[in-house]
Amino acid sequence: MSLTPPSSRAPAADQATTASSSASAAFTYPDCPGGLPPQSASAEGRAIFTDAYAVIPRDVQRDITTSFLPGWQATRMWVLARPMTGFSETFSHYLVETTAGGGSDTPENDASAEAVIFVTGGTLRLLIDGTAHDMAAGGYAFVPAGAAWSLHATGSTPAVWHWIRKRYVPAEGVSAPDAFVTSDADASPIPMPDCDGLWATTRFVDPADMRHDMHVNIVTFQPGGCIPFAETHVMEHGLFILQGTGDYLLNTSWVEVAAGDFLWLRAFCPQACTANGSEPFRYLLYKDVNRHMPLSPGGL
Repeated sequence: MSLTPPSSRAPAADQATTASSSASAAFTYPDCPGGLPPQSASAEGRAIFTDAYAVIPRDVQRDITTSFLPGWQATRMWVLARPMTGFSETFSHYLVETTAGGGSDTPENDASAEAVIFVTGGTLRLLIDGTAHDMAAGGYAFVPAGAAWSLHATGSTPAVWHWIRKRYVPAEGVSAPDAFVTSDADASPIPMPDCDGLWATTRFVDPADMRHDMHVNIVTFQPGGCIPFAETHVMEHGLFILQGTGDYLLNTSWVEVAAGDFLWLRAFCPQACTANGSEPFRYLLYKDVNRHMPLSPGGL
């Protein structure tokens, strides 16, 4: 395994992005995928599935790969991750498009499921336990398990958003976390140590807050920034690339990724990356944290 990324590669799939009016002008987010390639297109592409990781690139997120759920109107979703025994077992990640007026008053059928909602396009109204929150691109919400909530698109263009779900694991003597709503722009990236500001993490939850058993952060690398070692750890990951391009080490292979791509890593899969473009390389990152390792079969 080489820790040096390839020096040059063919360009990744075209990146379609939307600037956020509620975030810094430097922040952009991918437009909604979809469509269908022409009959002349080659089926060979960048999608990869192994026993350690998966790469689900933007160019395979097509109209015919969407899913629909009972209780949701004018809404389709790409299921990018789901619990799978022997692979990644703790979370699901949906990329969702809800057209004007669509949504749900009964979005979640599992009372033990907590959620993070992150908006990348359009506008929506999120109601949590009777309190309404209007969200635009860059908006971030944590919805605790058991909360009463609803979500509806409010603009003339579709709302595009991420729905990350995990079964909440209570801890003795620790209260359950509260709901909160914030945004990418309102949370300051924290530089990682000894990296000259090239690598920073936007943390929406204090790592020392034991109420939370999952973190969904945004990781930002300035051009040329990198993870300078092969991270190998117990946390599962789902990474959705929000902006830029990078070379990503997955187990023993380097893969070029771009805005709109999704990476799915099981526990202990070695990983590292380098930002290889002229703009920041940013991704939304899920990981499970702050709980004992379960000893039951399947880990749940």
